[in-house]
Amino acid sequence: MKYLFVLLLAGLTSSAQVQKEQLNLMPWPQSIVLNDGNFTLTKNFKVNITGNPNPRIFGGVTRFLRRLDGRTGIFFEQGFITKLNEFPTAELQINCDKSGKIGLYEDESYHLDIKKGKITINSTSDLGALHGLETLLQIMQNNNTSFFFPNAQISDFPRFTWRGLMLDVSRHFQPVDVVKRNLDGLAAMKMNVFHWHLVDDQGWRIEMKKHPKLIELASDGMYYTQEEIKNIVKYADERGILIVPEIDVPGHGSAILTAYPEIGSKLITLTGGTTEKNIQGTAIATYGIERNAGIFSPTLDPTNPKTYQLLSELFDEVCPLFPGSYFHIGGDENEGKDWDSNPKIQEFKKKNNLATNHELQTYFTMKLIPMLKKHGKQLMGWEEILTKNMSKEAIIHAWRGPNEGVVAGQSLIDAVKKGYKSVMSNGFYIDLMYPIESHYLNDPMPKGANLSAEEKARVLGGEATMWSELATPTTIDSRVWPRTAAIAERLWSSENITDVANMRKRLEVVSFRLEELGLTHIRNKDVILRNIANNQNVEALNDFSNVCEPLKGYKRNKGGTEYQMYSPFTLFADACTPDAKDALAFDATVDQYLGNKSLENKIKVTAFLNKWIAVNKALNELSANAPLVQPILPLAKKLSDASEQLVLVLDNKSTLKAEELKNLIEQCDAKDHADVELAVFKSLKKLMQNFDLN
Repeated sequence: MKYLFVLLLAGLTSSAQVQKEQLNLMPWPQSIVLNDGNFTLTKNFKVNITGNPNPRIFGGVTRFLRRLDGRTGIFFEQGFITKLNEFPTAELQINCDKSGKIGLYEDESYHLDIKKGKITINSTSDLGALHGLETLLQIMQNNNTSFFFPNAQISDFPRFTWRGLMLDVSRHFQPVDVVKRNLDGLAAMKMNVFHWHLVDDQGWRIEMKKHPKLIELASDGMYYTQEEIKNIVKYADERGILIVPEIDVPGHGSAILTAYPEIGSKLITLTGGTTEKNIQGTAIATYGIERNAGIFSPTLDPTNPKTYQLLSELFDEVCPLFPGSYFHIGGDENEGKDWDSNPKIQEFKKKNNLATNHELQTYFTMKLIPMLKKHGKQLMGWEEILTKNMSKEAIIHAWRGPNEGVVAGQSLIDAVKKGYKSVMSNGFYIDLMYPIESHYLNDPMPKGANLSAEEKARVLGGEATMWSELATPTTIDSRVWPRTAAIAERLWSSENITDVANMRKRLEVVSFRLEELGLTHIRNKDVILRNIANNQNVEALNDFSNVCEPLKGYKRNKGGTEYQMYSPFTLFADACTPDAKDALAFDATVDQYLGNKSLENKIKVTAFLNKWIAVNKALNELSANAPLVQPILPLAKKLSDASEQLVLVLDNKSTLKAEELKNLIEQCDAKDHADVELAVFKSLKKLMQNFDLN
């Protein structure tokens, strides 16, 4: 009877109707209808492609099969997909009407229909079909014996046409494998733009055959060969992703001017106290690659014809490497100090009726437009390029917000109202270590902006923005993922998909699934912790990391000088991430307890507090043979001390007065230990404020 009951239960489990709440889809589709029944996978599962797709579909379907086989271990008989209509009776039929073009406004929609014996994906282009395959991978379910797809009808398309990630490879060079695995992550989340920040003060990262000084003097030997760039562009194309390169000018110019100081704006003082402009004589200022983070003075000279000659030659060599229609020229954070101190540049401004440095920069930027247009490129720049005289063809990249004294979304509103297409990055700066909720609820279409339909059409979308001052190849994935998946949903899904709790639940599974693409955002944490623990047991370190987060904003890198580009990024803060797992769980537990002070809920709260008391003890023991543990001990002790007293309060055994307990809790808000902060502080404070102490 017991055996029969197990069989019956298994049968009920496999045939039970899957509910939408069980699905871990991200981005959430525009329309999904679940029907009775399932499609069960077997080793005979095959895929057939019809229509007129781009050949990229063959590689895409082959990768889909390998990932599906890797998850299920079924050993599918079908290997590589190489031609159309190869298996007309296959269970998965994919039909694409046309070859998709990599760029904006391409039809990326798809319709996925799952029935008991057949699955179909219909799409206008192969780009839509690739998205449909990602959804099919995400919707797969399993019971104790098999893997299956619930019968469903999904119609889907993106809300915005520009859904991107900007990756800075100048501050910390990111090797080819890092770029490729992040491209795979973007494709899995239906993102279609990779903004490649290749040049900044800290390095020039493009091999230049006609201007080799740039890599000889300004790259530290870390750059992409032109063949590597072509290979990455092809890799992105095969995944439906547009690459937008960025060479940042005229500011952030240290690397360029290290190789070509003669086009710099800086004055130098000659012997005898006289000054000489670098183009007026033989005396030339010297520059060097920056090793710190921050904003620096070196700026290209917009009055020097040689500046434009060199840039034109650079664009002539770089543009052909990138077949896309857009080129980002930066244009941000030029403070104009070297312009202000240069009489010749000031005289040029007067002669050309340029009242401000901003107008002078517009003059400079307008000179670049024909250089890029020659190669079929449309100029894009950070919002500082926007002035009344800027070409309406330029795309404005909005990035400033409350941190810069600007109302959130205002820069984008200003741009589209003035007739410019715009991309939003403000609110999507993932390097700031802000919680995922802040990104997820940040919409590129500002609410209450009163935009016309024409103005709304100029809002292209948004970009997650990853500056790499504090990120190495070992840690960068953990700074990009999984929060970028939530941003991907904001850029793809309907604007009313805003349930944070539901997003977190789905993201936990999506994050784990991203590992199959080679992303290291989960696994590399243990690599760092083992180093800190001196290869001892890392359990206590891991537990403590689950209540700590790196300092937010740019507070970790005080003044941009605490960490240089060659500093160690193998410390406790590098193992920690935003949205600390146990901190979120503790906050929910505290809310549950405050809502119902049952014994069961009290035990749950106490379990966390006792855990942190034990963690403090274990960390002290670990530190006896692990010097890198020492910096976190003061913070662990503060949490342990507060936890001990809160346990006593919960058991009505505390002898502390209210003010004493408050002071103890406030110490947990310390931000001067190991560049991390306790993410449980607010929850501890919430719990403490509910107690009635004398």
